[in-house]
Amino acid sequence: MRLRSRESRRYRGNWKDRSKRTLIAAALTTTVVAGTTGWAVGNEEQPITGPPPGTQAWRADHTQGVRLPDPATASPARVDAFFGSLSDARQRELAERHPSVVGNLDGAPISLRYEANSLSLKAERDRERARANDPDLTRQDHERARSLVARYEELLDPGRRILAFDPRGRGQIAEVYGDLAIADRVSVIVPGSDIDLSTFDRTSDKYGTPAGMARSLHAAAGDRTAVVAWVGYTTPVGLGPDAATGRLAEAGAPRLARFVQGLTASGAPRPAVFCHSYGSVVCGLAAPKLPASDLVVLGSPGMRADSVADLHTTARVWAARDDSDWIGDVPNVELFGLGHGTDPAGPGFGARRVPAERAEGHTGYFAPGTDSLQAFAAIAQTPSGTAPGKNGIDGSESSAGARPIGERS
Repeated sequence: MRLRSRESRRYRGNWKDRSKRTLIAAALTTTVVAGTTGWAVGNEEQPITGPPPGTQAWRADHTQGVRLPDPATASPARVDAFFGSLSDARQRELAERHPSVVGNLDGAPISLRYEANSLSLKAERDRERARANDPDLTRQDHERARSLVARYEELLDPGRRILAFDPRGRGQIAEVYGDLAIADRVSVIVPGSDIDLSTFDRTSDKYGTPAGMARSLHAAAGDRTAVVAWVGYTTPVGLGPDAATGRLAEAGAPRLARFVQGLTASGAPRPAVFCHSYGSVVCGLAAPKLPASDLVVLGSPGMRADSVADLHTTARVWAARDDSDWIGDVPNVELFGLGHGTDPAGPGFGARRVPAERAEGHTGYFAPGTDSLQAFAAIAQTPSGTAPGKNGIDGSESSAGARPIGERS
């Protein structure tokens, strides 16, 4: 009885310690969200969900003599099989009649999606040109329309491969760097806050954008690797409440999973998925349904998981964080919907460590000459089912059981 009493007191003491740590962490999280450690107040965004624009007309189209696969419910594998049953001419007819659906239909042929998105971009450009000269609209409307015309013209430049385009909300897009048709390996970049149609390839803070990351990774990994910059979810604006909760990530995770399923259904190898900042929250929630060879998180606030095992993925999981990244000051908690949990780069999570000693700040991981980019390229170059060799990487030791890069499974 006395022993049981001591155990009871010890349990109560441990519970009090855990509760105290939790309360402290909650207070720290609230402080972070308030902006005292570098997080700025942001707007609350309404996520874009559901099937692409034009779905209603697509569902009503029976000119092919068969029911078209429903963009909301048909699996990418079902979509791939449907298009495989059509001639090239019939595929193009569908793309011409329903460009906004075909251009965003995961599982549709890659080249057909490029064509469809070119048609969608031209249609949106022409619509905004008309708005720019509409006398019934305000000056602000005219300026917005002219800005969009310029944006769409840029995206229509010859040689650009636009794999997804949705003008709703702040706009979503996916662009391919390299040639998916002949690539032996594929990577997908998933961005964090403040990224949309207008900012995904901005020239300022180049390596903090998915386009800059994708270009840099493609240059480092070589032409046998294609890289997709994916902006297919509504990202937080600023680093306020939206960035501190999982609401937008929960809306984005199914979209990411479906997009990657569409790549593999179309014949691409399982990709390495690189997840930056808030994008790693999206990746963590998508992980169980994500057919990825590797999940690589960088500058992560957490993945809404306590360990690699909690991700329920067969992918290898890697984590990078440099000492100058302010994300390291964000408390790794998840309480009352705030915070994103355990640090993937920290002890005990179980991720393989990616060296990042030469990276600078929160957006410097893909900068040329960094050890992190070198490691990312080695991961991106590795075929599915094999482990990356050192390939010039020093294989620095991991922390608390996490495997270093270069170590085999």
